[in-house]
Amino acid sequence: MQNRRQWMNQYMIDITDVGLTIRGREILHEINVQFECGKIYGLVGRNGSGKTMLMKCICGFVHPTHGTVRVNSKVIGKDIDFPENMGVIIENPSFISHMSGLRNLEILAGYKKCVSKEQVKKIMELVNLDPESRLPVSKYSLGMKQRLGIAQAIMEKPKLLVLDEPFNGLDEDGVKEVRNILLKMKQTGVTIVLSSHNAEDIKILCNSVYQMNKGYMKQIL
Repeated sequence: MQNRRQWMNQYMIDITDVGLTIRGREILHEINVQFECGKIYGLVGRNGSGKTMLMKCICGFVHPTHGTVRVNSKVIGKDIDFPENMGVIIENPSFISHMSGLRNLEILAGYKKCVSKEQVKKIMELVNLDPESRLPVSKYSLGMKQRLGIAQAIMEKPKLLVLDEPFNGLDEDGVKEVRNILLKMKQTGVTIVLSSHNAEDIKILCNSVYQMNKGYMKQIL
């Protein structure tokens, strides 16, 4: 039993025999994979290949038809509904459009009360957004919204980051800035699972890479 606990504790994510069927269509097929703490894992594949659905299963947003997803040794949907200490971007980040970026983050930070207003401002500066700007999110460019989404995902210092296409809409400088942020977080022991269509992002960031194709997964790096 002790050996089993030690084996599990070295993994932030342990996915066992996971399959997902929605309206008679098999979305994920017998996924078995483990992601270690403090590493970056890349998911690649065409749109509709299963990347986003697998991420949703990890986050607890979708429950697999069969199999188990463990995050930090806890079974999602049984022991806990959602992973603890997790930051996430799945599809387009959603914000209150008539409010500023700062106000949006302050509202989100207020739920757990673990991030101060000054810390929120520093996180915005880290992703190169002006915390003093009163510009409503509805006036943000796609890149600015993506930066705000990244700020939201990292502001509570999560131990797990799940990022679906985190570089969407970012210019070249923005991509480099976010890469550096993720690499620094990795150095502090954060586990990161990300998808990207950009081979360079994957090459620079990831310790291991998995290809998704019609719901099947195989390791390619």
